[in-house]
Amino acid sequence: MNIIDSLKWRYATKKFDPTKKLSSSQLQTLKEAFNLTATSYGLQALSLVIVKNSDIRETLVPHCFGQQQVVDASHLLVLCYPEHFDGKDVTNYFNRVIAERNTPEETIKPFKDFLINEFDTKSTQDKHNSFAKQTYIALGNLLTVCAFEKIDSCPMEGFIPAKVDEVLDLKAKNLKSALLLPVGFRAKDDFMAKEKKVRKPLSESIIEI
Repeated sequence: MNIIDSLKWRYATKKFDPTKKLSSSQLQTLKEAFNLTATSYGLQALSLVIVKNSDIRETLVPHCFGQQQVVDASHLLVLCYPEHFDGKDVTNYFNRVIAERNTPEETIKPFKDFLINEFDTKSTQDKHNSFAKQTYIALGNLLTVCAFEKIDSCPMEGFIPAKVDEVLDLKAKNLKSALLLPVGFRAKDDFMAKEKKVRKPLSESIIEI
């Protein structure tokens, strides 16, 4: 399928087939797609937690308002951002830049110093707000890749982050959950699978100037 046909095929899957699992190759594609997501300044202040354990996912269902997709999907992807992020993390990024591109230290120093100051002085809440917004960029990227790879998915904001963080012990990993994305394969009796996609006509959603 071309990309438009793939996006037409995609929908927010309401019922997954729990007997069907992603292959290791499919899972690897999603990992790499996440890692290639665009992020502010290229800092990659995001993490992806992949939950395969069905017992743990069963524990999460009550904290996701009973949405069974969390446990019936092949895997549950949890898009996260760091609880703490400062100049040291910025320095780590520029160390990677130097290693990968052989960029001279004096070339990057002005921008590096600017970002270190930015993240050392910005409030924790402002940083969290920025990082949380970036998880939506990663979500959009993953949804498109899933559609192209014929992997079903269901983006979720409907959960209690503090409870999910607690079950997954995210605080110990310096992470906070922002979005959930169960991925797998639709059940044959998912009523939404045969419903027509409802969208505005292009003339109403696109403005050309």
